[in-house]
Parts: sequence; C-alpha cells; structure tokens
Amino acid sequence: MKVIKIGGGCLKDGPAAGKIIKLISKRGEGDVFVLSAFYGVTNILIAGIQKALENEDTIPSVISKLKSLHHTIIKSLIDDGNKRKQLSKDLSKIFQELERYYYGISFTREATPRMKDMIATYGERISAVILSKSLSSMGKQSCCLLPEDAGIITDGKFMDASAIMSKTSKNLTAALDSIITPQKIVFIPGFYGISESGDITTFGRGGSDYSAAVVAASINAEVLEIWKDTQGFMTADPDNIPHCKLIPKLTYEEAAELSYTGAGILHPRTVEPVKKAGIAIAIKNTYNPDAKGSLITKNAHTANKIIKSVSYTADIAVLKIYASGIGARFGILSQITENLTSSGINIRSVVTSQTCISLLLSRKDIEMGHQSIKKIRPRPFEKSSIVTDVALVSIVGEGLQNNRGVAAKCFTAVSDANVNIEMISFGTSTAALYFLIHEDKLDTTINVLHDIFFD
Repeated sequence: MKVIKIGGGCLKDGPAAGKIIKLISKRGEGDVFVLSAFYGVTNILIAGIQKALENEDTIPSVISKLKSLHHTIIKSLIDDGNKRKQLSKDLSKIFQELERYYYGISFTREATPRMKDMIATYGERISAVILSKSLSSMGKQSCCLLPEDAGIITDGKFMDASAIMSKTSKNLTAALDSIITPQKIVFIPGFYGISESGDITTFGRGGSDYSAAVVAASINAEVLEIWKDTQGFMTADPDNIPHCKLIPKLTYEEAAELSYTGAGILHPRTVEPVKKAGIAIAIKNTYNPDAKGSLITKNAHTANKIIKSVSYTADIAVLKIYASGIGARFGILSQITENLTSSGINIRSVVTSQTCISLLLSRKDIEMGHQSIKKIRPRPFEKSSIVTDVALVSIVGEGLQNNRGVAAKCFTAVSDANVNIEMISFGTSTAALYFLIHEDKLDTTINVLHDIFFD
C-alpha cells in the first residue's frame, strides 16, 4: 500500500483537480491519499479570522467566496447534475459550521489558538470530501477518513503539533483495516490531528507533507509518494539556473536540509517519521507521472559528486545581541530564546561568539523579535541590532563535512566572484554548509557555485 500526498499546487483550480482525479482513478486503487486544501483556501480561511474580529458584516462575503471557489471546482469534476447537487448539499453543512465559528469569534472578540486551528483545517476537510465524491461519481470505490476518526493523535500543541506515533499507528492501522480493499481509494485530510483531550491541532503551515509522512510511517507503507507539479529536487532553483539538473537520489538528511533552505519540495518535518520507519519518499511529477523524479532513502550517496544542490532562502534576517563574555555567563541565551518563543517567533538558527549572539529569524518576524527582546528586564545584553539585506546560501551533500577541499572550493569561488561572506555555519550538519551574503549578490553567488560544482 502506498501513501500519496497531493498538495495545493496540484489543486489550483477545476482543470488541475480534474487531471489529478484522472491520475488517481488510473493509479490509486488500494492506496491512501493525504490532501492539502485547494490552492489559496487556507489563506482565505485565516484572513477570515481577522475579518471576523474586525466586523461581523464581512463574514457572509468570506463564506460566499469559499463556496464560489469550491462550487466552480465541483462543476469541473462532476458531470451529473444530481450528484453535484447532493455534494453541494453535503458541503453546505460544513460551511454552516465554519460560519458559526466565525460569528463566535466576532461575538467574543477573541481568536484563541484552539479556534484558529479549528478553522484552518476546513480547507483540507472540504478538498477530501470533494475528491472522494468525484471519484465515486465515476464509479470508483472511495471514501473520506477524517484524522479525528482515524485516530491521528497529537501532543496537543496548537498550530505546531507533533504526532504521537505509537498511538497513531495503532489507531490508524485499525481504522484502515476496517475499510481498505484492493479497489478502494481512501482520502485523509492533511495538516491536522487530534489531541488526547479531543482538540483539533494543526501541524503548522505546509504541514500536510508531515501528515502524509505520519500516515505512511504509521501503517508501514511501501513508499510515500509526494505528487508535485515539478520534476523533483534540482541542483539549483530553475528560476536562477535554467539549466539545472534533476537530483535522482538523496538521503533523508540532504532532503531535510534542502527543504530548510527553501527548495519548496517538502515541508522540513516530513523526513522525521519516515526516516525512523525506513520508508522511502518518492517525488513524482503529475505532468509526467512515469518519470523517475527524486527518490529519498537512507543511502543515496554518490561518491564522485559529494554536492547534490546549491540552495538558498531570502526569507532570512539576523537579530544581533551584543554582550561581553556571553559564553561564560549563565542563562543569557535561554532568556532570549524563551522570550522569542513566548512571543510566537520561530528561531531558524543560532550562531554565537564570546561577544555576540546572532539569531536567524524569518524577515516577517525580525522587527517583532527585536522589540520583544528589548522588553527583557533586567536586560542581560548591552545592545542589539537587526540585519535584513541578507540571504542564506547552502551547499548540500551527505559527507561534505568529511570531504577535504569542498569548503575551500566553495569559498574560493565566492571570493573570486567578489562576494563577501557575512557569517558561516559549518559542522552542525553532516550534509550542509551554510553562509550569509548580501542579498544583492545572491544571483552571482548561486551561479558561480553551480558552475564550479556541476558545470
């Protein structure tokens, strides 16, 4: 049995969803599909929360927009008017529930993490129902299994939950055993699970990949396939390097590092569950489903080419905190990180010296993070500053840490291109070397590195 994840990029509109339905009908019997919401729906749902807080009169327009988007897709998928009418009737109950939640937020003037998570899951719930009913209208055996019914149990952390694998595996195996057949196609909404106390909790934005990995590991699937509208992992971003090449095989660590630096193929947490279970991840292109794509396994090392890819992210900024003797003073780092965490800010990386702590944050969080640490009393540092005009570049390849000359080759090429390196992180990962540069030198840096390692 395969577990197959289909993301919002493959469900952009009716024609795209129709193409996916045809693929599933030909290739999906006896398999489990984990779905994202249709493209853009989660953004509408989350924006609706803020609108409901501001003015309840905006709620009908949010619901109307969601209904219109989904009904347009349904028209593309189901020809039978009666079946379309029945599906719309089923969905109307779901939209009524969602509308009540929005009015509840408006009335209480508060959007709790519990309520935010509940509302954010409706996109996945709706897409699973629509795809399941669409296949049924074609004469295929299909059903929708909600995570709360499947028993996908989480640690209860709102907006950033993790699955409790032992309990989830037991529940999910039993649930699927009772419904799966060689002909049946099962759809599970991604992105969320249920805590032991019964609360809906999401795995964070983009967390449907992680959901699929949890399902695959729980039922010991033969493979986890990720269906994308791209070939797979590449030696660079095609927008920067049009002649970049497909990476046919990667290790779990290489895939995780590339996901972290913005490759956009996988959610960074996807690797965790399947790595422990030893299940391969196959990236498949929906436009060319018979192509090899990228295969992620435990052993995918290519001896004559250590470096697999040059990657980057521009969604990075640095919060610099200065204090003398940081390494010898107890608790400074924990004070700062706890303050940022309590403010809901994710720390992407930390680099320290004896006089400065450099925290890498998302650009959208940098100003809030800076203001947050200034409120610490007594203040454990002398001064602070932020740097925003940077990009984080990485070269990724299993074993580069132990391969002589790779780092020297990288930095020599960058130096020869007249690019100044702001900060280096090397040795913390066996599969990646990271460094910061000025953003205006990004294209130059990516090109020279790809030339030297691949051309």
